[in-house]
Amino acid sequence: MNVLARPLRLTAEEFEALADGKGLELIDGRVRAKYMGSESATINALIVHHLLLVVRPARLGVVLDSEGMYRCFPNRPDRIRKPDVTFIQQDRLPGGRVPKGIIPFRPDIAVEVVSPKDLYDQVDEKVVDYLAAGVPLIWVVSPATRTVLVYQPDGAVRRLTEPDALTADPVIPGFRVTVADLFPYPLDPAEPESEPAAGP
Repeated sequence: MNVLARPLRLTAEEFEALADGKGLELIDGRVRAKYMGSESATINALIVHHLLLVVRPARLGVVLDSEGMYRCFPNRPDRIRKPDVTFIQQDRLPGGRVPKGIIPFRPDIAVEVVSPKDLYDQVDEKVVDYLAAGVPLIWVVSPATRTVLVYQPDGAVRRLTEPDALTADPVIPGFRVTVADLFPYPLDPAEPESEPAAGP
């Protein structure tokens, strides 16, 4: 049976044991689907790529994709989030290794890429959760406007556009990428979108 058809509430441990839990989060015991279109998945891959270019050579930590599970929200034991991309500093990994299942502590960077089916209040709810957990750096990436909102624990929010540089100071020293490089190549305004080929 598909997990979304199950009416029962789940504990974090039961959710972790699901065989069909990919693309799902647990929100206070209830399963919620995470939708990601092809464009959002492409942007996810680009963000992971740019982070790894700096993180891997210097062994600064680990970068996780959208299946990294976090249970680190104050007073919400049955809330598990799966940010689209996360980074954890090496010295915060128990024994220097990523936990095999649910990660019981916050990441150092959490990234959400807005997908076509995402609702504004749900994205905002995620940001509130990450701030409550003490995540030092949060990026909300919008494919529609090709912008990045950068949230910091002191409440500061910056909106970056394509020409701007996105940094990760002080979490990842030396990380710097132009916002435009996080997105697929834009359509050349001189070239209209191609129409599907007509059938015979």
